[in-house]
Amino acid sequence: MPPPPISGEIRRAAMKRLALLAVPALLLLSVSFLLLRPSSPPLLPSSPHPDPDRRRLSVYVADLPRALNHGLLDLYWSLPAADARIQASSDPDHPPPLGHPPYPASPLIRQYSAEYWLLDSLLRPAPASTVRVVADWTEADVVFVPFFATLSAEMELGWGATKGAFRRKEGNDDYRRQREVVYRVTAHPAWRRSGGRDHVFVLTDPMAMWHVRAEIAPAILLVVDFGSWYKLDSKSAGSNSSNMIQHTQVSLLKDVIVPYTHLLPTLHLSENTDRPTLLYFKGAKHRHRGGLVREKLWDLMVNEPDVIMEEGFPNATGREQSIKGMRTSEFCLHPAGDTPSSCRLFDAVASLCIPVIVSDDIELPFEGMIDYTEFSIFVSVSIPEEYTQAAEG
Repeated sequence: MPPPPISGEIRRAAMKRLALLAVPALLLLSVSFLLLRPSSPPLLPSSPHPDPDRRRLSVYVADLPRALNHGLLDLYWSLPAADARIQASSDPDHPPPLGHPPYPASPLIRQYSAEYWLLDSLLRPAPASTVRVVADWTEADVVFVPFFATLSAEMELGWGATKGAFRRKEGNDDYRRQREVVYRVTAHPAWRRSGGRDHVFVLTDPMAMWHVRAEIAPAILLVVDFGSWYKLDSKSAGSNSSNMIQHTQVSLLKDVIVPYTHLLPTLHLSENTDRPTLLYFKGAKHRHRGGLVREKLWDLMVNEPDVIMEEGFPNATGREQSIKGMRTSEFCLHPAGDTPSSCRLFDAVASLCIPVIVSDDIELPFEGMIDYTEFSIFVSVSIPEEYTQAAEG
């Protein structure tokens, strides 16, 4: 007996409606540095004059040359040609528009822009910030590494000397920058003090610091998912503890899953209107690895009534189509791509469209704080054991 069709499950869940999306999108898109602590801070003894700084996370920003962060933005805006991976007419950044945004508007890059916003929040902390930036690394709880790893990788992918040069070391500017970051950070006494366990890298691009991942594995990594990293779970490691992950690069024991930056504008509940479409999806049909299920779903559902499956790139035209599609649909399909997650999930939340998450391996931001089952539908990719047993019988 095959598993029930996805469309039937979606129809039965339609009564949940959009009121279940009460979790504010801003909560999904906030990154609290308090989550970076390996353990909760001890309670301070009661005092008539408690030191407020003792209750905040102390962050030391590693001393890296400007060329490895904001200088990369200068380089990006100076590039004369368009991103080689897309049509020149689809690149919103080249030639640079007048009054261009501080971080690229290209959706290939902007979805991973947490590196820029986090550094900006440390350089210009809000008065009520839960962190304080310290000038002395010996006073720090964590060391923030201000390398724009996404921008570095994406420039090599989009403007590299030759196709496929990203995976090679010779002539690879991104590799050169990765090596410089590792050399500078690991040579500092702060790294030697902890072996890197209190250092924080923002690596939201699946290809960020690809060549040196084994060397920075002890650190706290801010990633959007584990899809492009190597991990060894307890079952394959032969461990007796089902709760322990024997990590080699990433682990929920030390790393933090953070949201993508959503690319579509937020729709407020007061602006919500009727949604005549049952299910909406826009994106590439053909993917690799875990994303192969997307192609199968496409073939199954493309001709279903009240279902819209569109292939396209989120350029200016595609963006407007996505805004309209997500805002007029009850459910937004979120199958795995090359990695288990994408910014599509957060675009759906921002559009008040109920996500249908099709993945067995997805890790979601702040799952200890947010119950995604209250406003999302999860569909397993694998066939349940009872169905396989029935088929064999």
